[in-house]
Amino acid sequence: MDPSGQLMPASFWTQANALLRKNIIFQKRSRKISIRIVIFPIVLCVLLVVIQNLINTELRKDKYKCGCSCVDKNGDGSCENVCAIQYSTPDQVDSCQIPSPPEWPALLQVPRPEHRAVKTGSDTFVGLPEKSCRDSDSCPVTVLFTGQNESLANKLAANLFTSIATSNLSDYLIALSELIPGTDSVDRETQFIEPAFFYERPLYIIQPQCSPNSSLKIPIEIDTITLQQDVECVQGLPLWRRSSSEVNDELFKGYRKGNAEGMINEVMVAYDFLNSNDGNFHVNVWYNSTYKNASVWDSTPGLTRVPRSINVVSNAYLQFFKGGGVKMLFEFVKEMPKVATQLSFDFSSLLGALFFKWVIELLFPVILTYLVYEKQHKLRIMMKMHGLGDFPYWVISYAYFLVLSTAYVLFLVIFGSLIGLKFFKLNDYSIQFVFYFTYINLQIVLAFLAATFFSDVKTAQAIAYIYIFGTGFMGGYLLQSFIQDTSFPKKWLIVMEILPAFSLYRGLYELSQYSFSGDYMGTHGMRWSDLSDSLNGMKDVLIIIVIEWFVLLPVAYYIDRLASRSSIIRKGPVSILQRFLTEKMQNYHKRSPRRSESGKVFIEMEKPDVVREREVVEHSMLESRTSHAIICDNLKKVYPGKDGNKDKFAVKGISLALQSGECFGLLGPNGAGKTSLINMMIGLIKPTSGNTFVQGLDIQTDKDKVYSSMGVCPQNDMLWEMLTGKEHLLFYGRLKNLNGETLVQAVDESLKNVNLFYGGIADKLVGKYSGGMKRRLSVAISLIGDPKVVYMDEPSTGLDPASRNNLWNVVKQAKQNRAIILTTHSMEEAEFLCDRLGIIVDGSLQCIGNPKELKARFGGYYVLTMTTPANEEQEVETLAHKLSPNAKKIYHVSGTQKFELPKQEVRIADVFLAVNEAKNKFSVQAWALADTTMEDVFIKVAKGAGSMLEFLS
Repeated sequence: MDPSGQLMPASFWTQANALLRKNIIFQKRSRKISIRIVIFPIVLCVLLVVIQNLINTELRKDKYKCGCSCVDKNGDGSCENVCAIQYSTPDQVDSCQIPSPPEWPALLQVPRPEHRAVKTGSDTFVGLPEKSCRDSDSCPVTVLFTGQNESLANKLAANLFTSIATSNLSDYLIALSELIPGTDSVDRETQFIEPAFFYERPLYIIQPQCSPNSSLKIPIEIDTITLQQDVECVQGLPLWRRSSSEVNDELFKGYRKGNAEGMINEVMVAYDFLNSNDGNFHVNVWYNSTYKNASVWDSTPGLTRVPRSINVVSNAYLQFFKGGGVKMLFEFVKEMPKVATQLSFDFSSLLGALFFKWVIELLFPVILTYLVYEKQHKLRIMMKMHGLGDFPYWVISYAYFLVLSTAYVLFLVIFGSLIGLKFFKLNDYSIQFVFYFTYINLQIVLAFLAATFFSDVKTAQAIAYIYIFGTGFMGGYLLQSFIQDTSFPKKWLIVMEILPAFSLYRGLYELSQYSFSGDYMGTHGMRWSDLSDSLNGMKDVLIIIVIEWFVLLPVAYYIDRLASRSSIIRKGPVSILQRFLTEKMQNYHKRSPRRSESGKVFIEMEKPDVVREREVVEHSMLESRTSHAIICDNLKKVYPGKDGNKDKFAVKGISLALQSGECFGLLGPNGAGKTSLINMMIGLIKPTSGNTFVQGLDIQTDKDKVYSSMGVCPQNDMLWEMLTGKEHLLFYGRLKNLNGETLVQAVDESLKNVNLFYGGIADKLVGKYSGGMKRRLSVAISLIGDPKVVYMDEPSTGLDPASRNNLWNVVKQAKQNRAIILTTHSMEEAEFLCDRLGIIVDGSLQCIGNPKELKARFGGYYVLTMTTPANEEQEVETLAHKLSPNAKKIYHVSGTQKFELPKQEVRIADVFLAVNEAKNKFSVQAWALADTTMEDVFIKVAKGAGSMLEFLS
């Protein structure tokens, strides 16, 4: 406590300790859910291993092993065992050893006939052929060139393609080295076998002009196999462009993108001769890399056909300056020898991006559900009203989720590695740790942010799972296609990856590509040095995730704080002016009559006792220090009308002042505004105007201090079903700065007071409590930690008579050193517990005083009840009026009648004498005389509350 006796808020570490203990207990109780969450990645990883084993078993079959055969290579009748490509089936090629790779002609990458550059209606490029040539497959292949010396560039371009006789092609390597051969076949990631000879596509000979019937066949020998390869002539069309930017523009528009008409215009090769001259040969070469990633699952860039294009331009330079007889022959290309390998196909990497995205994001709905559950059941605000601050809640909850998420991901990586998944084993673990750790931090922040927009657990879960699976499929079918399309702008990929689910998918996709490639090639997966690769998107993903984490963290905290607080209190000159104008308007409305839409004027008359209470409040507000524990200063609450309905006035300017040691009862019919008033007093909702002060502290600006000395028993029980009653009290006791033996003693005492201590009830889960037991626990929570102010909203609802009587004794004993505000529908409870009562009807305080005063003011009569035969009812009425001329009949059913007899007109003895005489005159079956009860007072006040003077305007 401070020197004034005010309870101080619990320190950060005390609050953190209380919340952490509660979360750990909650986690232990939720072990079945945790087991189910962990089982999902286990089942998935085991399933991947089973499928991988099936694939490996299939790849080990003989049909995939390198073929060997006994071959008579010398022609002497004896055979030698030879294991080589030619004795293998196409399924076995990738696993065969190749000690001496074959020699293959170096080819140009030629655009296919339907893609070759032609004129279009929207292009302004000159020299291109008419697009009608596409119908006959006779379009030339375009070669663009530019340079600083246009004259020299034109001369060199004229020497690019020369006419050479193609009659002698028996030695195809020598013949093709003198010609300019090309192909439009897709170039794969290996050139052990040139795919041009197996894809049933022709070879092209590029010449200045092609004569009719220029097609022919040449014999291609592969060891002992001779293939007849089709060869076709294609015209080469060199076209001058003024600058390299023009070349770039034309290449870009034709490079697998198409122009405005959707037509693809590919150029075979382009040259920039720069500052070349007779003593300096300096050239840039543009080449077509369109097909280098032809397969979706090609994990390494394909080898492009560049050497021949360099040979062509080099020969053009030599022939121009040294004569036509000077030429560099490019006879063949040859790969490095290759050892036999075991075929492999890593299934976990193939599907890793999608499957492991779902596994990691499975934590998102779990965290979101936890946060929304506390919000839906108002547990967050309940903890806040008992002293838990926003910052400790955030720090501990964040750390709690981070530890769980980290353990979950570590388990996934370790388990996946132990069972042999290459997705985890081949990639650098430090890269994986950084990637997963940064993402789970972002995921926790996203859960906090998303929780502020949901108030129902089921809705939050449904949206979360739709988000997870929807973005997973979109990543697999949309984002992945954009990643693999090298022409897709990188900046738009980054824009897409701003969505956290896509950034997670991109990172996992990169890991899967590197592990797939590493397994296929027998190397490693991703390393830190690979992040510098322009095609590797992991660096961009890490940057995006970290930036979003640091940006969204304060945003989520701020929005969450807004959501957890009922309002933001703005300070400064503007807010002071607004408050001044608001108070003036309030005074105007308070002193002025209200005019209805019909033109009638209503005057609301406050009762003298209500006016006196308002004057006490106004006087207390002027004092620097007040002895009142609670002051409600003209509280009003208006709910705006919707769909054309009028505004709803829930509370209409109620003022109250309560002393310490006083129990004040709020009575009123359903919908009168009692709960709205309580919610404003405890800061749960913001009043439209007015304010509440607790021990001199403003509930709006000093909530943390107020909540440290306040206890609340809400109308609906706000409890964790997975915690026991004792654990609830331990948690809230710690929030009230109790610890050690003091805490244990206070908890045991509270449990005993509400009859939850014995029989093991205290250690039962609250989910197994009856409604009455939950209600008693809520009362015990409101009193734990010796709060100076307690709000109880219908605390005895659902209790049996014995439990209710025991609860009354607890409350009566507790009010001795604290102020208690109690709402109830039980008049007996109100009269037994409350020092003063206030009756609220339609949002207005109708009367205030102690029970005796109210009964004397509103119940100055006796109630005479008499039952007779129906034909003698008139005699009873005559008797009542004889006793009191102003007797008023208030009830009449089947011979039973009730009359109100003003106390000042009758004596009890006279009533007994009159009834005895009446028994001799007619049949009196039953009779009773009763004093006024609080229930009678309540009914009378409620019925009369709507009356007012009405005047025509």
